[in-house]
Amino acid sequence: MVVAMIALVGLFVAMYLWLYKLGVIGQLSCSIGSCETVNTSKWAMLFGLPVAFWGVCYYVVTLVTAVVGTTERFAADRRMALALVLLSGGGVLFSGWLTYLELAVIHAVCMYCVISAVLVVVMFALTVTDLRALPRG
Repeated sequence: MVVAMIALVGLFVAMYLWLYKLGVIGQLSCSIGSCETVNTSKWAMLFGLPVAFWGVCYYVVTLVTAVVGTTERFAADRRMALALVLLSGGGVLFSGWLTYLELAVIHAVCMYCVISAVLVVVMFALTVTDLRALPRG
């Protein structure tokens, strides 16, 4: 359930950035870093869609998977735990790529992107711990 809560927080962060990209929010409230610079760069789009949109999709899938994983039917299912490890591991890799782009290419850092990256790393650590705690076989 902790992973679901973290995914929900990540969903709110990604939704905020996506609403900005859609023009619903006129200016980002960013007290640390250069969120506008990052979110208006050419790197803020992936396959013709805002990276924030992909973040929303990622966090929705992770949230649903985590909630389903807490049901009685799947609570002790290693496959569900493995799915969460793979999802969060993919999130770590993608966040790492985005962080590299911020630091090495864009030369600006978005505090919301950093928050999302931290959330994904925490989810990955929790899901690996959960998978290791489940009995094999």
